[in-house]
Amino acid sequence: MIEAIKGQLKVTLEKYYKDKYQQNISIVVEEPKNRELGDISIPMFAVIKTLRRPMPEIVAEAIPVIQNASNVIVSVSNVGAFINLCVDKKLLAQEILKNAIQSESTYGDSKIGLGKQITLDYSSPNIAKSFSIGHLRSTIIGNSIRLILNKCGYRTFSINYLGDWGTQFGKMIVAYKKWGNYEEIKKDPIQQLTNLYVRFHEEAAQDPSLEDEAREAFRRMELSDPEYLELWRWIREESLKESAQIYDLLGIQFDSYNGEAFYNDKMDPIVKELEEKNLLKEDQGAMIVDLGEEMPPALIKRSDGGSLYITRDLAAVFYRKKEYNFDHILYVVGNEQKLHFNQLKRVISKMGYDFADSIEHINFGLYLTDGKKMSTRKGGVVKLYDVLMRAIDLAYELVSAKNPNLENKEGIAKAVGIAAIAFGDLKNHRSLDIEFNLEQAVKFEGQTGPYLQYTGVRIASILKNKTFDVSNCNIEVFDKPHYFELVKQISLFQSTIERAAIERAPSVLAKYLLGLAQSFNKFYSLEKINTEDEQIRNSNFAVAKATRIVINEGLRLLGIQYVDEM
Repeated sequence: MIEAIKGQLKVTLEKYYKDKYQQNISIVVEEPKNRELGDISIPMFAVIKTLRRPMPEIVAEAIPVIQNASNVIVSVSNVGAFINLCVDKKLLAQEILKNAIQSESTYGDSKIGLGKQITLDYSSPNIAKSFSIGHLRSTIIGNSIRLILNKCGYRTFSINYLGDWGTQFGKMIVAYKKWGNYEEIKKDPIQQLTNLYVRFHEEAAQDPSLEDEAREAFRRMELSDPEYLELWRWIREESLKESAQIYDLLGIQFDSYNGEAFYNDKMDPIVKELEEKNLLKEDQGAMIVDLGEEMPPALIKRSDGGSLYITRDLAAVFYRKKEYNFDHILYVVGNEQKLHFNQLKRVISKMGYDFADSIEHINFGLYLTDGKKMSTRKGGVVKLYDVLMRAIDLAYELVSAKNPNLENKEGIAKAVGIAAIAFGDLKNHRSLDIEFNLEQAVKFEGQTGPYLQYTGVRIASILKNKTFDVSNCNIEVFDKPHYFELVKQISLFQSTIERAAIERAPSVLAKYLLGLAQSFNKFYSLEKINTEDEQIRNSNFAVAKATRIVINEGLRLLGIQYVDEM
């Protein structure tokens, strides 16, 4: 509950020592291990060490500065070099509510990322295949991390690194030439191309020579064969049309759609630099970078001269460093790519660049059906568009049953359905595998997105056409545990967002919002909100309003739309 005052004390003391002594001293503000000593403790060792003055003088000088920092401080004392404070919890609760209500959507804003730039690589579907449920994780995890980082003051650049190049297109071209029908493909491009991709792998299991044909087809693409490139461009265009539908439903946009093909003409300088730095070695006709005994070598060029995924990733990361001057670059990619990113970082480090440590693999687990991974090659893919539309249909049924006279049921159902899918993922830590259960996700109770939306709608109904004065509250009510716990959770919003940003984990925020909603619903069950006593009513409305502000803003940071009616 005292996060805000702790931050205020830190800023006040650091500014004091900077202004008076021209010293940048990092002040630690914490909660004492022995709660009998107070609510807040400030160890002064860093000040004593920097200013080189006796401890009693340092403490005596700091106490009046601390006393003037906030009107909720009721007592200040010290034990040795520790200055301990007690705060008026009732007055502090009112201040927290005032701050939240006055700040509205800016409540929880942080400055920890000011002046820093982060590039995020996420979603990145493979073209010529349906946008599968498997790509949902990267898409919504990456989008939420971006929103959370923005809330913390970071400048972000989002990149959809399309899988629009590579041997799989050689497979697609071979399949098209052997079994494809242009007129049939035109009617339903992605489904027909997916069918061809599946058939290729079925046939290749019986005839391994097809894999050689695919590699040769891709080599001809790299050599700019006009026929093959024309087919590739058409496949890419059709794929982007389908992807646009998905991103529109999810409300997600990107700063760049530069895919793997964009870096075709940017790889040679990287290979040349590796040669000049004597990092390239020949191994059975291929060119590799030896990464030591504990890690397999990075394969830079195949024996036939073709490029590989890591070659394009090297070209991409150097391009992005120049283009965006990132402090960190995040790759929101599955757990199985851990080795690839370790190799990427090691190669860049061996090249002599210190930004290798700025590369972060934001790993995530799989979606499972009946405990098994879905596979495009075997035709077991679940189309994301179909899943989203099914979620929206289920939400429409639930909304219609709950509120038959609701206007704009289609729009509300869309928001609720998308919330169910997104929150069903984001409430889990990203590193975990998830068993996908659509019907469980689209419920108004339990740990679901619709539950959070419904809690916000309940508060909106309470506050509809109501006015109140947060400055005219009965602060005695904040001594009640269910009031105290709720305001305490509201005050933790900013620190929760900062933790989610640092850990690159939207689940931190998702779980916080569930706890907040549960505390409010407990509060709602125990209190008559619209009571006749004006001051108590003002207190209740202030608690409800602040809770809704946090829930709405928290949902936005998870990429979920809040609603006013359901």
